[in-house]
Amino acid sequence: MTVFGLFSTLPYMLTYLTSGESHGPQLTAFIDGFPAGFPVDIKRINYQLARRQKGFGRGGRMKIEKDEVEVVSGIRGGCTMGGPITLVIHNRDWENWTDIMHPTRLVSEDLPLRQKRQATETSRPRPGHADLAGAIKWNHHDMRNVLERASARETAARVALGALARQLLEHFNVAFVSHVVQIGPASLPPGYDRTDLTKIARLSKASEVCCIDRETERQMIDAIKSAIKQRDSLGGIVEVIVRGLPIGLGGFSQGYHRLDGKLTGAMMAIHSVKGVEIGLGFQAAEMRGSEVHDEIFYNTDGDPVKKKFFRKTNNAGGIEGGITNGEDVIIRVAAKPISSLNRPLTTVDVKTKKPAEAMVERADNCVVPALAVICENVAALVLADAFLDKFGSDNLAETERNYRAFINADY
Repeated sequence: MTVFGLFSTLPYMLTYLTSGESHGPQLTAFIDGFPAGFPVDIKRINYQLARRQKGFGRGGRMKIEKDEVEVVSGIRGGCTMGGPITLVIHNRDWENWTDIMHPTRLVSEDLPLRQKRQATETSRPRPGHADLAGAIKWNHHDMRNVLERASARETAARVALGALARQLLEHFNVAFVSHVVQIGPASLPPGYDRTDLTKIARLSKASEVCCIDRETERQMIDAIKSAIKQRDSLGGIVEVIVRGLPIGLGGFSQGYHRLDGKLTGAMMAIHSVKGVEIGLGFQAAEMRGSEVHDEIFYNTDGDPVKKKFFRKTNNAGGIEGGITNGEDVIIRVAAKPISSLNRPLTTVDVKTKKPAEAMVERADNCVVPALAVICENVAALVLADAFLDKFGSDNLAETERNYRAFINADY
Protein backbone atom coordinates (compact mmCIF):
# COMPACT_ATOMS: atom_id res chain seq x y z
CA MET A 1 0.00 0.00 0.00
CA THR A 2 1.32 3.45 -0.86
CA VAL A 3 1.74 6.13 1.79
CA PHE A 4 -1.19 8.04 0.33
CA GLY A 5 -3.32 4.90 0.26
CA LEU A 6 -2.46 4.17 3.89
CA PHE A 7 -3.37 7.61 5.14
CA SER A 8 -6.61 7.65 3.16
CA THR A 9 -7.85 4.70 5.23
CA LEU A 10 -6.79 5.91 8.67
CA PRO A 11 -9.85 6.71 10.86
CA TYR A 12 -8.41 9.96 12.21
CA MET A 13 -9.22 13.61 11.63
CA LEU A 14 -6.02 14.74 13.33
CA THR A 15 -2.67 13.22 12.43
CA TYR A 16 0.51 13.99 14.30
CA LEU A 17 4.16 13.03 14.50
CA THR A 18 7.04 13.87 16.79
CA SER A 19 10.76 13.77 16.08
CA GLY A 20 14.02 14.46 17.86
CA GLU A 21 16.36 12.88 20.39
CA SER A 22 16.63 13.38 24.14
CA HIS A 23 19.98 15.16 23.86
CA GLY A 24 19.64 16.36 20.28
CA PRO A 25 19.19 20.03 19.41
CA GLN A 26 15.39 20.01 19.52
CA LEU A 27 12.11 18.14 19.63
CA THR A 28 9.74 18.79 16.74
CA ALA A 29 6.00 18.14 16.76
CA PHE A 30 3.70 18.18 13.72
CA ILE A 31 -0.11 18.11 13.70
CA ASP A 32 -2.39 18.23 10.68
CA GLY A 33 -6.18 18.47 10.39
CA PHE A 34 -6.65 21.29 12.88
CA PRO A 35 -9.48 23.61 11.78
CA ALA A 36 -8.54 27.03 10.44
CA GLY A 37 -9.39 30.22 12.29
CA PHE A 38 -8.78 28.93 15.80
CA PRO A 39 -7.02 31.45 18.08
CA VAL A 40 -4.06 29.70 19.72
CA ASP A 41 -2.71 30.78 23.10
CA ILE A 42 0.99 29.85 23.13
CA LYS A 43 1.25 30.72 26.82
CA ARG A 44 -1.24 27.95 27.61
CA ILE A 45 0.89 25.46 25.69
CA ASN A 46 3.97 26.57 27.62
CA TYR A 47 2.01 26.29 30.86
CA GLN A 48 1.34 22.60 30.19
CA LEU A 49 5.00 22.07 29.34
CA ALA A 50 6.00 23.70 32.64
CA ARG A 51 3.56 21.46 34.53
CA ARG A 52 5.19 18.40 32.96
CA GLN A 53 8.58 19.41 34.35
CA LYS A 54 7.43 19.67 37.97
CA GLY A 55 6.96 17.11 40.70
CA PHE A 56 8.90 15.71 43.64
CA GLY A 57 11.34 13.07 42.45
CA ARG A 58 12.30 14.67 39.16
CA GLY A 59 16.00 14.60 38.21
CA GLY A 60 18.64 17.14 37.29
CA ARG A 61 17.52 17.47 33.67
CA MET A 62 14.54 19.53 34.75
CA LYS A 63 16.93 22.11 36.25
CA ILE A 64 18.54 22.55 32.84
CA GLU A 65 15.55 22.70 30.54
CA LYS A 66 12.92 25.42 30.31
CA ASP A 67 10.50 23.96 27.82
CA GLU A 68 8.77 26.48 25.56
CA VAL A 69 7.45 26.07 22.03
CA GLU A 70 8.49 27.91 18.93
CA VAL A 71 5.85 27.96 16.19
CA VAL A 72 7.42 27.12 12.84
CA SER A 73 4.34 26.68 10.63
CA GLY A 74 0.56 26.62 10.50
CA ILE A 75 -0.21 29.64 12.70
CA ARG A 76 -0.33 33.23 11.50
CA GLY A 77 -1.46 36.27 13.45
CA GLY A 78 -2.20 33.99 16.40
CA CYS A 79 -4.72 31.85 14.46
CA THR A 80 -4.47 28.48 12.77
CA MET A 81 -4.32 28.59 8.97
CA GLY A 82 -5.65 25.11 8.20
CA GLY A 83 -2.33 23.58 7.19
CA PRO A 84 0.11 21.48 9.20
CA ILE A 85 1.21 23.07 12.47
CA THR A 86 4.84 22.60 13.50
CA LEU A 87 6.04 23.23 17.04
CA VAL A 88 9.69 23.13 18.15
CA ILE A 89 11.05 22.69 21.67
CA HIS A 90 14.77 23.42 21.93
CA ASN A 91 16.90 21.23 24.20
CA ARG A 92 19.18 23.37 26.33
CA ASP A 93 21.13 20.28 27.39
CA TRP A 94 22.18 19.88 23.74
CA GLU A 95 25.09 22.22 24.45
CA ASN A 96 26.52 19.64 26.87
CA TRP A 97 26.17 16.80 24.35
CA THR A 98 27.11 18.39 21.03
CA ASP A 99 30.28 16.32 20.51
CA ILE A 100 28.44 13.06 21.13
CA MET A 101 25.04 13.85 19.58
CA HIS A 102 26.06 16.02 16.63
CA PRO A 103 24.43 14.54 13.50
CA THR A 104 27.60 14.63 11.38
CA ARG A 105 30.60 15.02 13.69
CA LEU A 106 32.46 11.83 14.62
CA VAL A 107 33.00 11.03 18.28
CA SER A 108 36.58 12.12 18.80
CA GLU A 109 39.23 10.14 20.66
CA ASP A 110 40.35 13.25 22.56
CA LEU A 111 37.00 13.93 24.23
CA PRO A 112 36.99 14.77 27.93
CA LEU A 113 36.78 11.72 30.18
CA ARG A 114 33.12 12.26 31.06
CA GLN A 115 32.08 12.34 27.42
CA LYS A 116 34.30 9.37 26.58
CA ARG A 117 32.55 7.39 29.26
CA GLN A 118 29.12 8.37 27.98
CA ALA A 119 30.18 7.46 24.44
CA THR A 120 31.54 4.02 25.35
CA GLU A 121 29.29 2.80 28.16
CA THR A 122 26.24 2.33 25.97
CA SER A 123 26.78 -1.37 25.29
CA ARG A 124 25.30 -2.46 28.63
CA PRO A 125 21.48 -2.46 28.29
CA ARG A 126 19.26 -1.47 31.21
CA PRO A 127 16.68 -4.10 32.22
CA GLY A 128 13.20 -2.74 31.60
CA HIS A 129 14.32 -0.24 28.98
CA ALA A 130 14.14 -0.44 25.17
CA ASP A 131 17.96 -0.67 25.02
CA LEU A 132 18.46 -4.34 24.15
CA ALA A 133 15.32 -4.98 22.11
CA GLY A 134 15.85 -1.78 20.12
CA ALA A 135 19.53 -2.50 19.55
CA ILE A 136 18.79 -5.95 18.16
CA LYS A 137 15.91 -4.64 16.04
CA TRP A 138 18.03 -1.94 14.38
CA ASN A 139 21.38 -3.76 14.62
CA HIS A 140 23.00 -1.15 16.87
CA HIS A 141 25.84 -1.99 19.21
CA ASP A 142 25.99 1.57 20.51
CA MET A 143 22.74 1.84 22.42
CA ARG A 144 22.89 5.60 22.49
CA ASN A 145 21.12 5.28 19.11
CA VAL A 146 18.22 3.56 20.89
CA LEU A 147 17.93 5.29 24.22
CA GLU A 148 18.00 8.80 22.73
CA ARG A 149 14.70 8.30 20.89
CA ALA A 150 13.19 5.87 23.42
CA SER A 151 13.68 8.47 26.15
CA ALA A 152 10.62 9.96 27.85
CA ARG A 153 11.97 13.37 26.84
CA GLU A 154 9.83 12.78 23.71
CA THR A 155 6.68 13.26 25.80
CA ALA A 156 7.35 17.01 25.89
CA ALA A 157 6.45 17.08 22.18
CA ARG A 158 3.22 15.16 22.79
CA VAL A 159 2.29 17.44 25.67
CA ALA A 160 2.75 20.45 23.38
CA LEU A 161 0.42 18.91 20.79
CA GLY A 162 -2.10 17.91 23.45
CA ALA A 163 -2.00 21.40 24.93
CA LEU A 164 -3.03 22.71 21.53
CA ALA A 165 -5.77 20.10 21.12
CA ARG A 166 -7.23 20.75 24.56
CA GLN A 167 -7.62 24.45 23.73
CA LEU A 168 -10.03 23.44 20.99
CA LEU A 169 -12.07 21.28 23.39
CA GLU A 170 -11.98 23.92 26.14
CA HIS A 171 -13.46 26.33 23.58
CA PHE A 172 -16.49 24.02 23.66
CA ASN A 173 -16.60 23.95 27.49
CA VAL A 174 -14.77 20.67 27.98
CA ALA A 175 -12.71 20.58 31.19
CA PHE A 176 -9.61 18.47 31.98
CA VAL A 177 -8.09 17.61 35.32
CA SER A 178 -5.63 15.00 36.56
CA HIS A 179 -4.19 13.88 39.88
CA VAL A 180 -2.00 11.17 41.36
CA VAL A 181 -3.78 8.26 43.01
CA GLN A 182 -0.79 6.18 44.09
CA ILE A 183 3.01 6.29 44.29
CA GLY A 184 4.68 3.09 45.36
CA PRO A 185 2.92 1.83 48.51
CA ALA A 186 1.26 5.19 49.27
CA SER A 187 -2.28 5.31 47.93
CA LEU A 188 -5.17 7.76 48.05
CA PRO A 189 -7.99 6.38 50.24
CA PRO A 190 -10.97 5.14 48.16
CA GLY A 191 -14.18 7.11 47.94
CA TYR A 192 -12.68 10.51 47.13
CA ASP A 193 -15.07 13.03 45.61
CA ARG A 194 -14.84 13.87 41.89
CA THR A 195 -17.71 16.37 41.92
CA ASP A 196 -15.72 19.61 42.05
CA LEU A 197 -13.09 19.57 39.30
CA THR A 198 -11.92 23.07 40.18
CA LYS A 199 -11.11 21.88 43.70
CA ILE A 200 -9.28 18.81 42.39
CA ALA A 201 -7.23 20.99 40.04
CA ARG A 202 -6.40 23.44 42.85
CA LEU A 203 -5.34 20.73 45.31
CA SER A 204 -3.35 18.87 42.67
CA LYS A 205 -1.54 22.04 41.60
CA ALA A 206 -0.63 22.87 45.19
CA SER A 207 0.86 19.44 45.81
CA GLU A 208 4.47 18.47 45.02
CA VAL A 209 3.18 15.09 43.85
CA CYS A 210 -0.17 16.24 42.38
CA CYS A 211 -2.13 14.52 45.17
CA ILE A 212 -5.44 15.91 46.43
CA ASP A 213 -5.01 14.61 50.01
CA ARG A 214 -2.32 16.13 52.23
CA GLU A 215 -1.68 13.07 54.40
CA THR A 216 -1.36 10.83 51.35
CA GLU A 217 0.94 13.44 49.79
CA ARG A 218 3.22 13.18 52.81
CA GLN A 219 3.30 9.40 52.53
CA MET A 220 4.08 9.63 48.80
CA ILE A 221 6.97 12.05 49.37
CA ASP A 222 8.36 9.84 52.14
CA ALA A 223 8.21 6.84 49.78
CA ILE A 224 10.10 8.78 47.08
CA LYS A 225 12.71 9.95 49.60
CA SER A 226 13.23 6.35 50.68
CA ALA A 227 13.68 5.25 47.06
CA ILE A 228 16.16 8.08 46.42
CA LYS A 229 18.16 7.07 49.47
CA GLN A 230 18.35 3.53 48.11
CA ARG A 231 19.17 4.81 44.59
CA ASP A 232 15.94 3.27 43.33
CA SER A 233 12.77 4.39 41.50
CA LEU A 234 9.01 4.27 42.08
CA GLY A 235 5.96 4.00 39.83
CA GLY A 236 2.32 4.70 40.52
CA ILE A 237 -1.19 5.41 39.26
CA VAL A 238 -2.70 8.63 37.91
CA GLU A 239 -6.27 9.56 37.07
CA VAL A 240 -7.55 11.83 34.32
CA ILE A 241 -11.10 13.25 34.41
CA VAL A 242 -12.65 14.93 31.38
CA ARG A 243 -16.01 16.69 31.79
CA GLY A 244 -18.33 18.24 29.21
CA LEU A 245 -17.90 15.89 26.25
CA PRO A 246 -21.19 15.46 24.38
CA ILE A 247 -22.89 12.13 23.83
CA GLY A 248 -21.87 10.44 20.58
CA LEU A 249 -18.09 10.75 20.24
CA GLY A 250 -16.47 7.55 18.99
CA GLY A 251 -18.20 4.58 17.38
CA PHE A 252 -18.46 0.81 17.10
CA SER A 253 -18.84 0.15 13.37
CA GLN A 254 -15.23 -1.05 13.40
CA GLY A 255 -13.06 -1.92 16.36
CA TYR A 256 -10.71 0.96 15.66
CA HIS A 257 -13.60 3.43 15.94
CA ARG A 258 -14.10 2.66 19.63
CA LEU A 259 -13.07 5.65 21.70
CA ASP A 260 -12.04 3.63 24.75
CA GLY A 261 -9.76 1.59 22.49
CA LYS A 262 -8.16 4.74 21.12
CA LEU A 263 -7.73 6.25 24.58
CA THR A 264 -6.21 3.16 26.14
CA GLY A 265 -3.93 2.67 23.14
CA ALA A 266 -2.70 6.25 23.42
CA MET A 267 -2.10 5.87 27.16
CA MET A 268 -0.22 2.59 26.73
CA ALA A 269 2.01 4.33 24.19
CA ILE A 270 3.33 6.66 26.92
CA HIS A 271 6.69 5.71 28.39
CA SER A 272 6.60 3.38 31.45
CA VAL A 273 2.83 2.80 31.26
CA LYS A 274 1.81 -0.81 31.91
CA GLY A 275 -1.94 -0.61 32.56
CA VAL A 276 -5.01 1.50 31.72
CA GLU A 277 -8.57 1.43 33.10
CA ILE A 278 -11.73 3.22 32.01
CA GLY A 279 -14.26 3.70 34.82
CA LEU A 280 -14.29 0.77 37.24
CA GLY A 281 -11.84 -1.12 35.05
CA PHE A 282 -10.66 -4.40 36.56
CA GLN A 283 -12.84 -3.91 39.63
CA ALA A 284 -15.92 -4.55 37.46
CA ALA A 285 -14.77 -8.12 36.93
CA GLU A 286 -15.48 -8.85 40.61
CA MET A 287 -19.02 -7.47 40.59
CA ARG A 288 -22.46 -8.41 39.26
CA GLY A 289 -23.97 -6.64 36.28
CA SER A 290 -26.70 -5.11 38.45
CA GLU A 291 -23.97 -3.48 40.53
CA VAL A 292 -21.86 -2.28 37.61
CA HIS A 293 -24.12 -0.78 34.96
CA ASP A 294 -25.23 2.83 35.36
CA GLU A 295 -28.99 3.28 35.35
CA ILE A 296 -30.38 5.91 32.97
CA PHE A 297 -32.62 8.84 33.94
CA TYR A 298 -34.13 11.79 32.08
CA ASN A 299 -34.70 15.41 33.08
CA THR A 300 -36.67 17.72 30.79
CA ASP A 301 -34.57 20.62 32.08
CA GLY A 302 -31.32 18.65 31.89
CA ASP A 303 -28.02 19.28 30.15
CA PRO A 304 -28.44 19.52 26.34
CA VAL A 305 -24.88 18.23 25.92
CA LYS A 306 -26.20 14.96 27.40
CA LYS A 307 -29.48 15.27 25.49
CA LYS A 308 -31.05 15.63 28.99
CA PHE A 309 -30.19 12.05 29.95
CA PHE A 310 -28.09 11.45 33.04
CA ARG A 311 -26.70 8.74 35.36
CA LYS A 312 -26.50 8.73 39.14
CA THR A 313 -23.38 6.59 38.94
CA ASN A 314 -20.53 6.52 36.43
CA ASN A 315 -19.01 3.07 36.67
CA ALA A 316 -18.60 3.01 32.88
CA GLY A 317 -16.26 5.97 33.05
CA GLY A 318 -18.22 7.98 30.49
CA ILE A 319 -17.93 5.51 27.60
CA GLU A 320 -20.37 2.74 26.57
CA GLY A 321 -19.99 0.67 23.41
CA GLY A 322 -16.96 2.75 22.44
CA ILE A 323 -19.03 5.97 22.50
CA THR A 324 -19.21 8.83 25.01
CA ASN A 325 -22.45 8.82 27.01
CA GLY A 326 -22.23 12.38 28.32
CA GLU A 327 -20.81 11.53 31.74
CA ASP A 328 -17.26 12.29 32.85
CA VAL A 329 -14.62 10.27 31.01
CA ILE A 330 -12.46 8.76 33.75
CA ILE A 331 -9.11 7.15 32.88
CA ARG A 332 -6.64 5.60 35.31
CA VAL A 333 -3.11 4.84 34.17
CA ALA A 334 -0.53 2.66 35.94
CA ALA A 335 3.18 3.20 35.37
CA LYS A 336 6.09 1.00 36.37
CA PRO A 337 9.14 2.47 38.13
CA ILE A 338 11.41 3.95 35.48
CA SER A 339 14.19 1.67 34.29
CA SER A 340 17.08 4.14 34.52
CA LEU A 341 18.49 3.33 37.96
CA ASN A 342 21.35 4.85 39.91
CA ARG A 343 21.82 1.39 41.40
CA PRO A 344 22.45 -0.59 38.20
CA LEU A 345 21.01 -4.06 37.76
CA THR A 346 22.78 -7.05 36.27
CA THR A 347 22.94 -7.18 32.49
CA VAL A 348 25.14 -8.44 29.64
CA ASP A 349 27.58 -6.32 27.64
CA VAL A 350 26.41 -6.78 24.06
CA LYS A 351 29.95 -6.38 22.72
CA THR A 352 31.77 -8.80 25.04
CA LYS A 353 28.73 -10.98 25.92
CA LYS A 354 29.98 -11.03 29.51
CA PRO A 355 28.01 -10.18 32.66
CA ALA A 356 28.08 -6.50 33.54
CA GLU A 357 26.30 -3.77 35.44
CA ALA A 358 23.73 -1.86 33.42
CA MET A 359 24.75 1.59 32.26
CA VAL A 360 23.74 4.52 34.44
CA GLU A 361 21.99 7.49 32.87
CA ARG A 362 21.02 10.67 34.66
CA ALA A 363 17.37 10.08 35.49
CA ASP A 364 14.38 10.85 37.70
CA ASN A 365 13.47 8.74 40.71
CA CYS A 366 9.73 9.19 40.23
CA VAL A 367 7.88 10.57 37.21
CA VAL A 368 4.31 9.87 38.35
CA PRO A 369 3.32 13.55 38.90
CA ALA A 370 4.63 14.35 35.41
CA LEU A 371 2.77 11.31 34.03
CA ALA A 372 -0.52 12.83 35.22
CA VAL A 373 0.12 15.91 33.08
CA ILE A 374 1.27 13.83 30.11
CA CYS A 375 -1.82 11.60 30.23
CA GLU A 376 -4.11 14.61 30.51
CA ASN A 377 -2.73 16.15 27.34
CA VAL A 378 -2.43 12.90 25.37
CA ALA A 379 -6.10 12.24 26.20
CA ALA A 380 -6.88 15.68 24.78
CA LEU A 381 -5.30 14.67 21.46
CA VAL A 382 -7.50 11.58 21.19
CA LEU A 383 -10.67 13.35 22.29
CA ALA A 384 -10.12 16.34 20.01
CA ASP A 385 -9.77 13.91 17.12
CA ALA A 386 -13.09 12.26 18.06
CA PHE A 387 -14.72 15.67 18.47
CA LEU A 388 -13.61 16.79 15.03
CA ASP A 389 -14.70 13.47 13.55
CA LYS A 390 -18.26 14.29 14.63
CA PHE A 391 -18.39 18.07 14.39
CA GLY A 392 -15.27 19.03 12.52
CA SER A 393 -14.88 21.00 9.38
CA ASP A 394 -12.22 22.98 7.61
CA ASN A 395 -12.65 25.97 9.89
CA LEU A 396 -13.74 26.87 13.40
CA ALA A 397 -16.91 28.72 12.38
CA GLU A 398 -18.36 25.67 10.63
CA THR A 399 -17.34 23.42 13.53
CA GLU A 400 -19.17 25.74 15.93
CA ARG A 401 -22.30 25.66 13.75
CA ASN A 402 -22.22 21.87 13.59
CA TYR A 403 -21.83 21.63 17.36
CA ARG A 404 -24.67 24.08 18.06
CA ALA A 405 -26.94 22.25 15.64
CA PHE A 406 -26.32 18.99 17.48
CA ILE A 407 -26.89 20.54 20.91
CA ASN A 408 -30.07 22.32 19.85
CA ALA A 409 -31.60 19.41 17.96
CA ASP A 410 -34.40 17.51 19.68
CA TYR A 411 -34.00 13.81 20.41
